[in-house]
Amino acid sequence: MKIRVCRLDPAVALPAYQSEGAAAFDLAARDEVVIGPREIRLVATGLVIEAPPGHFLAIVARSSLPLKKGLVVANAVGVVDRDYCGPADEVKVQVMNVGEQPVTIARGERIAQGLILPVTRVEFEEVGTIAADSRGGFGSTGGYSTSRPT
Repeated sequence: MKIRVCRLDPAVALPAYQSEGAAAFDLAARDEVVIGPREIRLVATGLVIEAPPGHFLAIVARSSLPLKKGLVVANAVGVVDRDYCGPADEVKVQVMNVGEQPVTIARGERIAQGLILPVTRVEFEEVGTIAADSRGGFGSTGGYSTSRPT
């Protein structure tokens, strides 16, 4: 599958898979960014990425980000819609510092991973009830019940 990508800065590296078996490609920071304790910052990649028809770009954290840097992708999974690919639609990653000290992300440092995933469009049909029986509510299969005593 070919993915169209536009570099907003010619010095920015194109996304790349780091091994033959890698499921996702790495995204790197366009600029050096300092993230204060408990701060959320948008980290620019310098890239506009166009997902093909019927697909979207998912942005997820690199597995080493929390352990090595104390950073997490703030919205857990970023969803970049197929139509977010205009000239000014730079892919950015929301990063949160969960530590007590400022963290520096260097220019060119890999900060997240991208996956091109298929989209399933659905139609919603409103009904009065879904099923006759309930499983017990959120968390019930783990021995927890969210239902309130009557």
